[in-house]
Amino acid sequence: MNAGVGNMIVPVLLGVVALAAGGCACVVWAERGGPRWVRVVATMTLAAGSLLRHARKHRRRSNSGDAGSGSDG
Repeated sequence: MNAGVGNMIVPVLLGVVALAAGGCACVVWAERGGPRWVRVVATMTLAAGSLLRHARKHRRRSNSGDAGSGSDG
């Protein structure tokens, strides 16, 4: 692996984790009646989670249909 690529992956992953943690914190804060911007971020976080779950189910369904059609042998 290229050293430049390896050095770039860690900050990107840390950024993703920070965004996820911040989004979760906003969901909790919004449930307790936080300010408007917190409710907006919480709504976006919940929508992103819903989209990811939907995409994962769709991918799993499409992969299960291909399981028996392989020509290994």
